[in-house]
Amino acid sequence: MKLRFSLFTRILLWFFFNLIVLVVVHFFLFNLQFRLIPYSSLIGDPGNQIEIVARQIGFEIRGLSPEARSQVFERYSGTYNVEFLLYDNTGKRLAGREIALPSAVLEKIREADGPGPGRSPGHPPFEGGPPGRRQAFMVRTTNPSRYWAGVRIPVFEPGTPFPARSTLVASSDSITGHGLFFNPVPFLVIIGLVLSISFLLWFPFVRRITRKVKEMTLATEKIADEKFDIRVDENRTDELGRLASAINHLAGRLAGFVSGQKRFLGDVSHELNSPLARMQVALSILEERIDPAQKSYVADAQEEVRLMTRLVGELLTYTKAGMTKSEVKLQNVNLKEVIEKASAREDVIGKVISNITNDQWVHAQPELLNRAIANILRNAVRYAGEGEIIRIDARREKERVIISISDNGPGVPVESLDKLFDPFYRIESDRGRDTGGTGLGLAIVKSCVEACQGTVSAKNRVPHGLEIQISLSSA
Repeated sequence: MKLRFSLFTRILLWFFFNLIVLVVVHFFLFNLQFRLIPYSSLIGDPGNQIEIVARQIGFEIRGLSPEARSQVFERYSGTYNVEFLLYDNTGKRLAGREIALPSAVLEKIREADGPGPGRSPGHPPFEGGPPGRRQAFMVRTTNPSRYWAGVRIPVFEPGTPFPARSTLVASSDSITGHGLFFNPVPFLVIIGLVLSISFLLWFPFVRRITRKVKEMTLATEKIADEKFDIRVDENRTDELGRLASAINHLAGRLAGFVSGQKRFLGDVSHELNSPLARMQVALSILEERIDPAQKSYVADAQEEVRLMTRLVGELLTYTKAGMTKSEVKLQNVNLKEVIEKASAREDVIGKVISNITNDQWVHAQPELLNRAIANILRNAVRYAGEGEIIRIDARREKERVIISISDNGPGVPVESLDKLFDPFYRIESDRGRDTGGTGLGLAIVKSCVEACQGTVSAKNRVPHGLEIQISLSSA
């Protein structure tokens, strides 16, 4: 049995897991292997590197004369690209180039520090104190901008048994002291490792979530396009898994509702055919037997029955196209032949200009494609008006063939373009049935084209007119 964790719990657990990994990497990789001790060079502790150099210099100048000390300082200054100076704690220069120290640096050098490290009562200077890091400071001065680091070191003067309290001063125009005050490389390495580890941990986790969300988004978009056979994988045990299950359940219920609705319409239409046929026969017989003055009433009734018969026929066509999508067997169809048959069927050969060549083939069902194009042509003739020309073009785009049927009519309102292919939708709600049709013509077009695994869309032309495009797989 799978453990069920909410998405919030998963994210929280993964966050703490990330922190644990970072802590482990920090302690074992850095503290044990590289022995890096974090410090802040701008708060008052210039760090280990300058202390190491200070010890080396202090050891090297032990017992040397002032001139020899200056040579040592000059050599170290050239090696580290930093100005090294030596002062006692009264501000007197002991070694290094003679320069005017800023008052802030002199103040730090002369600053009273109590007994100081190694200076307890009754003991010589720098003896008897607890071992540890040396007192250090860092100061920034302006005009010009320079950085000064100081470390307390003992200096043994010739002929004296005890070391003098003094300060090694290092000066640089760089905040890092060219790597002596502060070396950013370890910190950049730490930041890089933190980001890399976090990325490696979080990317797969976030990727799985976004991939699932994308899958469900695409599924809902297809459901909105009436493709109810789509299903989402339900392998997750969190909220996303429950959402996937809900989407699948929704698709199944909608498929059942739509299928039931179309089946109901088909059954009703089929059942109405026989009564309507009998009514037409009865009205024809009645027309022959009544007085001429009453024939106008029979004619009105015959017109109503004719319109009803037409509506029932289109309902049957619409439901048949929608119900048989899975049963349609597609084949290679010559597009020019279909266009010619549809034009002849609607008796619009003289009104159609077709640029379709004989070598253009599509993958479709001939009867359904013929019906779709015939309905579009009928619709174009109805609204474009008498004498208007209907153009039919086709072009290939990668593995698809785009069929365009356009007219020079008034077009349709922009807000109605997305609804043109909805059943029973008519642009003008107050149009009569004689001019507006049943509202099923373009809905039948959509069902037929989708049964051929294609798509259909409509757009207005400039300056006026309507263009309907059918996209089908090329043969």
